[in-house]
Amino acid sequence: MEFVLLSASADHGFTIHRAQNDARNGSGKWAGKPHPLPSSLLPVAPFNFDLMPQQLRPWTEDVCERLQCPPDYVAASTMIGAGAVIGRKLAVRPQREDDWTVIVNQWALCVGRPGVMKTPAMDEALRPIKQLAAIAEEKFREEQAKHAVAAAAAKLRRDENIRAASRILKQDRNADVSYLVEQMDEREPTLRRYIANDTTVESLGVLLQQNSNGLLVFRDELVSLLDSLDQEDRVSQRGFYLTAWSGNSEYVFDRIGRGLHLSIDAVCLSILGSSQPGRISQYLTRAIRGGRGDDGLIQRFGFLVWPDVSGDWTSKDRKPNRGARDAAQSVFNELDQLDWRAIHAQRDRGSDGDEEGVPYLRFGTGAYQIFSSWRTDLERRLRAGDLHPALESHLAKYRKLVPATALTCHLADRNTGPIGVTSIERAIGWAGYLETHARRAYGSVTAAEADTARLILARIRSGHLSGEFTARDVWRPAWSRLTDRVAVQGGLDMLVDYDWLSARGGRDWGQAVDGVLRFESSGPLSRRSCNCHNRQKGF
Repeated sequence: MEFVLLSASADHGFTIHRAQNDARNGSGKWAGKPHPLPSSLLPVAPFNFDLMPQQLRPWTEDVCERLQCPPDYVAASTMIGAGAVIGRKLAVRPQREDDWTVIVNQWALCVGRPGVMKTPAMDEALRPIKQLAAIAEEKFREEQAKHAVAAAAAKLRRDENIRAASRILKQDRNADVSYLVEQMDEREPTLRRYIANDTTVESLGVLLQQNSNGLLVFRDELVSLLDSLDQEDRVSQRGFYLTAWSGNSEYVFDRIGRGLHLSIDAVCLSILGSSQPGRISQYLTRAIRGGRGDDGLIQRFGFLVWPDVSGDWTSKDRKPNRGARDAAQSVFNELDQLDWRAIHAQRDRGSDGDEEGVPYLRFGTGAYQIFSSWRTDLERRLRAGDLHPALESHLAKYRKLVPATALTCHLADRNTGPIGVTSIERAIGWAGYLETHARRAYGSVTAAEADTARLILARIRSGHLSGEFTARDVWRPAWSRLTDRVAVQGGLDMLVDYDWLSARGGRDWGQAVDGVLRFESSGPLSRRSCNCHNRQKGF
């Protein structure tokens, strides 16, 4: 069996050696038996339709049955759409007395291979919000037509007033004609927007100025957006999205191109998109290893679903359940026209006694006790030090996810007053289900490294890598799936961790013993402080 001796520095080479199957060969270098490389994704909880609000469940089930797609995609997309429509109309205050306020906008990412019906599932889930958008466009066109007539009449009045003012001034230059030349306010109508697709941050800023309730950003291949935000010249745009997740923070653009002081009272974005497993695993690799993506952006995608895809398929050719669809549309229509007073919500009062801020609901007594117990368990887990830092950051965002989901369920089921036990229990159920999918996503980094490691071994066995070689020799030929430098380094590290390779730094030869890399003398060492078994800890 062949082993490869890797350098401990990128400047040194990798040398192929043939080693004995004994514990050590004649030169004293480690030649232990390689451990099998990991291959499987972590298991995930299947979706339970009991997590859906009762008013939306029949429609969700109908869509999943007709499309024969994983229910996770439809359910997550539906919840994100409902939260986007609620937007800043109503918030939740999870504490009994504190003014900590949670806006219900949330971010979702549907992960799956091509052909598993991600896009049709998301499109169907967004049907109600698209219907609202279509109604808004029709209303906008009507308002535009009325505005055109009103603007033409206003222009005629202004022209006549100016002529009248001129006649008066000819007789008396000191006459007051200001009442004739005052500007008449004929504001153009603005389109109520619900969804934005491919827009710049500056355009989103203008749209959010016109739509203070918030917007849903829908991107089919979401990682392309995340990759673009990783670029050095887009740091400010990345900051905009980081701010938009909370849904309650002011943002000001001060750029000449957009005019100075383009102020948004509160940036509120919901996000829904999809990704293929390989692309999201590569992105997560960079985030986990402290790259530019290690700032909590990806961790904000609380509704990250990566379901198993059943091999069973049954042809379904029937009409949609019109009753279930109409019921779901009715829920979205009501959320769009939500009156906070009608559901007994509250607003703060300023020093002058006037109402101010976003209206809010709190938990009822029983619901608060359940939430408080769940929150206590979460905070203890986050502080125990047992979680991988990336997963720990992800689960920390559940502080928003659970109360926001509870309010969405509460409103979707047409409840009024304090949020009840059923809604908070559903939200906590969502958190438990989503955590298994988050663990799969972050754990997929190891699975992706294993795939890369196998590709490197195949190149060694085929003779493409022989004698001495460097990591650069692996990615530079642009072999299929071996072009990413970070991924290649991860694959090489894993081969060392699992005793397929041993490491050498310059003339300082190393040996892998029991899966842990040890060096016989001091020398320039690369980042190999822990093996892959340790990297999996916490996922």
